[in-house]
Amino acid sequence: MKKLPDLPAGFTPAFLSELLHDDGVLPTASSVATVTREQVGDGTGMMAELSRLLVTYEGDPGQAPASFIAKYASQNETNRGIALSYNLYERESRFISELDPQTSARTPKSYYSGRDGDRLLILMEDMTDYQVGSQVDGATLRQSELAVDELAKLHAAFWQRVDQLDWVPGIAHSYHAENMSSLAQVGIDGVIEKFGDYLSPGMVQRRDRFLAAIPEMQDWMMIEPVTLVHGDYRMENLLYGCQPEHDPVAVIDWQGPLIARGMNDVALFLGQSTKTEVRREHERALIERYVEGLKAGGVPAADLGGAWEDYRRTLMYNWVYVAVVAGTLDASNETAYAWMAQMVARQSAASEDLDILDLMP
Repeated sequence: MKKLPDLPAGFTPAFLSELLHDDGVLPTASSVATVTREQVGDGTGMMAELSRLLVTYEGDPGQAPASFIAKYASQNETNRGIALSYNLYERESRFISELDPQTSARTPKSYYSGRDGDRLLILMEDMTDYQVGSQVDGATLRQSELAVDELAKLHAAFWQRVDQLDWVPGIAHSYHAENMSSLAQVGIDGVIEKFGDYLSPGMVQRRDRFLAAIPEMQDWMMIEPVTLVHGDYRMENLLYGCQPEHDPVAVIDWQGPLIARGMNDVALFLGQSTKTEVRREHERALIERYVEGLKAGGVPAADLGGAWEDYRRTLMYNWVYVAVVAGTLDASNETAYAWMAQMVARQSAASEDLDILDLMP
């Protein structure tokens, strides 16, 4: 395992030259001459941070690009400690190095992915000219179709082939499951307090019943067939192409992969990121599109019966994400409050439209 320097100070020409030589991108007779770093995002990250590195070369650069995106461990000790407790750095670096090559789902090209103690570095393709999805605005029909297509590619690649992924937690009976359950217990009252105007009254009435049912609902999500899921599939983790040479969409932020039923990702996106009016009009067609994408990826048709009820039941479980995210994260920032409010409002609308609260154990 490569020794990583203190970052971001360690992004020196010598260090980047070493990484690019090891990857075979930069000819050994050439080197990085200068590095200029730009912050990506609005400052200090949550569990990790992003920088854009602009580089110049001495000699023939070969295929080496003029810029990269670097993702590295949070400089905030508390946030870094939380990331380590959830194994987020291991999960993301191992997904990129071990699992990404096994799926045709579009992700940024990686030039380096590794860990060193509590340090992380992922050096990847610069896709800042793509459009970042907005959960505040919500996904259009076309954006939702593209999102579902990538999920079918990801899920089909690992469908019922997860036995060797012992480093990926299950959505049930794992440290992930325990953390989600305990954080939901903490967060549900915060959702009611902060987002009551957006919240389904039926969910408020079922508060205690919901909290008691979380372990059983997690068990639902592990009933075979299972696959590898993204775990945080929402608009901000999708990059949409906006130039003729771009791919239609790319998926980012692989810190939280899980073993679960594939519908976990589908329901999370359609129920919390897709515009409510789009979901209402097209959700059955979008579920059918996902099923057809799985079939095209080689998933047996026998595994795909009851997809609609699977979708409804998974929407019920995804209230856990609402409780954890909207209930425990800081919503004082105007942008954060706006996307959390939309998350709650869309999940509430889907719950009422499809009568999913009646599925609660």
